[in-house]
Amino acid sequence: MDGGAGGRCLPAGGHLRDSMGYPPDGPVRRPPDNGSCLRLSHRHTGGIQVYGVPHRRRGGGGLGSAGAELFHLPAAVVAEGGLYRGICPRAGDSLLLYGLFFPTVTSGPILRPGIFFPQLREKGFLHPDWSDAAAGIYAICCGTIKKVLLADAFGTVVNNGWVHLEELSAPAAWLVILGYTLQLYFDFSGYCDIAAGVARLFGLRLPMNFDSPYRSASVTEFWKRWHITLTTFLRECLYFPLGGSRRGTIRTYCNILIVFLVSGFWHGAGWTFLVWGALHGLAQVVERVWGRGRDRLPFVLRWGLTFLFVNIAWVFFRAPDCAGALELLGRAVTGGFAKPAAWLLEGLFAEETSAVQMLIPAFTPWKNILRVVLLYGAGMVAVLWPRNTIRRMEDFRPTLWRGAALTVLTLWCVLSFTGVTTFIYSNF
Repeated sequence: MDGGAGGRCLPAGGHLRDSMGYPPDGPVRRPPDNGSCLRLSHRHTGGIQVYGVPHRRRGGGGLGSAGAELFHLPAAVVAEGGLYRGICPRAGDSLLLYGLFFPTVTSGPILRPGIFFPQLREKGFLHPDWSDAAAGIYAICCGTIKKVLLADAFGTVVNNGWVHLEELSAPAAWLVILGYTLQLYFDFSGYCDIAAGVARLFGLRLPMNFDSPYRSASVTEFWKRWHITLTTFLRECLYFPLGGSRRGTIRTYCNILIVFLVSGFWHGAGWTFLVWGALHGLAQVVERVWGRGRDRLPFVLRWGLTFLFVNIAWVFFRAPDCAGALELLGRAVTGGFAKPAAWLLEGLFAEETSAVQMLIPAFTPWKNILRVVLLYGAGMVAVLWPRNTIRRMEDFRPTLWRGAALTVLTLWCVLSFTGVTTFIYSNF
């Protein structure tokens, strides 16, 4: 297939052609000598080969292994799948640039070559207009605020709770459970906001990866809103090849379970991740069996059931083992109704709390309840707000009050930096 401008692209090496179903006697198309083609080859390099770029892999070093560590694997599979189907980049399109595009290389979103390369040929690439620049800065600030002021704050409560798991009362256990649900969302969506903002400063648009998932009224809808590019990747690269929903009801249910078990294993090689994946697969099967009867329930009830399920499932995602997850869930039911102990909030906005106590001594008796109400209230409002950051970027217009609010909150983030903070989802 012509790759444009007279160039031709090799879909894959011979070993990959055989494994992907190419006829053994089919024509071999050679890659252009412009460094624009890339192939995966675990047999020969254990990583990535870039045509036209010299590299060595002696002793596990060199560009091959470095690229393997940096390249976002789903994006590599998407690229290979496109090449297998004959969808070749145009001559001059560097798959090395696609694979190492730094805003998305660690945690996504999974960027498709068909979305990425056409944008490189547009006039706006590397020359963003003022609206793109404003939207990019806005997204970077929002992502930083989500990460530093919300995700890390919830993480403080969650970590304290897991350290003192056997001492949790039921209210404290639910604060830990809900805290991790919100921590994970703000951590990952904050990263995606920053990535989208950085890309917009280059004049590029990334696909939406989060669309207010905690507003979902079903688990099926949740996975249409949570990590959208991964869901699409699993659907197209696993669910459809397994037969999707075209081979009968039982086979459809089995395919759903397989996809979510793979999703669990993808996030971590442990029983807790497999349980988390199995729970989501079973929930979608139950929703299909329930059918229209569930759809007739009031929206608030459907939303509540979905949000409760997602919270419970995340416990296994966070737990060090299944026993720990069951213990936390048990404490949430049988832990009694004592108010959460003060140690649960230890380190939560410690400097800010001390400053307010010095200025307003009457604040001291209320400091714990106010911190919980403000943090969890702000978190729930943010996740349930009708328009999220990515949607607001599409028609973003800077205003004085927006600029002032973002400046104050971003400065608060900068002043809150006390050490190295990482995006927890990059571990998965």
